[in-house]
Amino acid sequence: MNTKTQSSPQNVVQENGKTYLIDKVDGKLEVKYGLPPEVKFCKRCVISNQRVAPSIMHKDTEDSKKETVGFDAEGVCNGCRAVENKDQIDWAEREHKLKQLLNEHRSRNGSWDVLIPGSGGKDSVYAAHVLRAKYNMNPLTVTWAPHMYTDVGWRNFQRWIHNGGVDNILFTPDGLTHRLLTKLAYTNLLHPFQPFIFGQRNYPARVAKEKGIKLMFYGEAAAEYGTKSREDLEAMMPIRYYTGNPNDENMFIGGVHIDQLTQDYGITRQKLASYLPITEDDVRESGIDCRYLGYYLKWIPQECYYYSVEHVGFEPNSERTDGTYTKYNSIDDKLDGFHYWTGFIKFGLGRCTHEVSQEIRHEHLDREEGVALINKYDGEFPKTFFKDVLEYVGMTEDEFLETADRFRSPHLWKKTNEGWVIRHKVT
Repeated sequence: MNTKTQSSPQNVVQENGKTYLIDKVDGKLEVKYGLPPEVKFCKRCVISNQRVAPSIMHKDTEDSKKETVGFDAEGVCNGCRAVENKDQIDWAEREHKLKQLLNEHRSRNGSWDVLIPGSGGKDSVYAAHVLRAKYNMNPLTVTWAPHMYTDVGWRNFQRWIHNGGVDNILFTPDGLTHRLLTKLAYTNLLHPFQPFIFGQRNYPARVAKEKGIKLMFYGEAAAEYGTKSREDLEAMMPIRYYTGNPNDENMFIGGVHIDQLTQDYGITRQKLASYLPITEDDVRESGIDCRYLGYYLKWIPQECYYYSVEHVGFEPNSERTDGTYTKYNSIDDKLDGFHYWTGFIKFGLGRCTHEVSQEIRHEHLDREEGVALINKYDGEFPKTFFKDVLEYVGMTEDEFLETADRFRSPHLWKKTNEGWVIRHKVT
């Protein structure tokens, strides 16, 4: 059946549950993942309307439709508006509210009174250290281990604990299970980072419940990077991000139904317990209060980096990171580069685009400089740890690359004699 909805552009059609863009040269192009058929770039930064927002992961399958960043009538993305809004905030008043909140939770006997999830990157280093050193809190830091630590990532993790003066629980999941889930997430979703994100989101709340710690802080709201709604306007993290029903009959991990994981791969629910969320009732009964520290303290990623260098000796890469121009963002896991590269394949936005967008919003770059950097680095293949990653997921190079090609959305990519060419570039 071929239909057009009233709100659809004239060159967009729906057929058998799929969306197609009608191109004057190449004809009918499928639009995957529920992405906007017509690509538009933010007038202020360099992000496009193909930027996806965080999802409810245990519902994700290959056919899932993504929610994407909102744009206003002036063509400016919600990420830019969220950062712009920081200049209108009375930060002294916000800090006063933070102090009141911390006074309500501060331990009188030196026991843990706030939980900080993190890996020892610049953001978690800043959050834990500033709460301990400036606000006299007693943080417990909780780490869901990366797939494969980089050397610099492991050194920074150790500095966070030993130089930062914080306690830490490091949980490393069963390597055989985690490796298999990572391979399934790659082959079924082109999302090799998904098993890590399951743990990163769900495990800290589980620890908070077990240890009786009521206050949790993440860094900045996802809205600062681009979401459909303006979540930066609220202090509390949306509860849907870190809760769920662990007995949900429609739960998927790695794009595979949880019952099929047991039947086909021998991975039981018990084996997956650490990946699964606690419930909303658990949160309410335990009194867990999960918030964004960036709501109270003006959060600037580059300043977090400088702070972490000064106070714990955080170490950047010696060379720029594959796919971008920076040296200090997301450098603890050998799969980090593939998290961004697979996003480039699926959504047409690489690591450099994400980092440039943030630096334009915080006025560290102008848009012209950002476009030049994107043209130079965006989509660069993360070759540094490619052999390690192939060994980790048990795939050949051909299998790995052919799998990626299957996930390219035709409305974003064109196959030519020279290879794949992205159809839309920021200017």
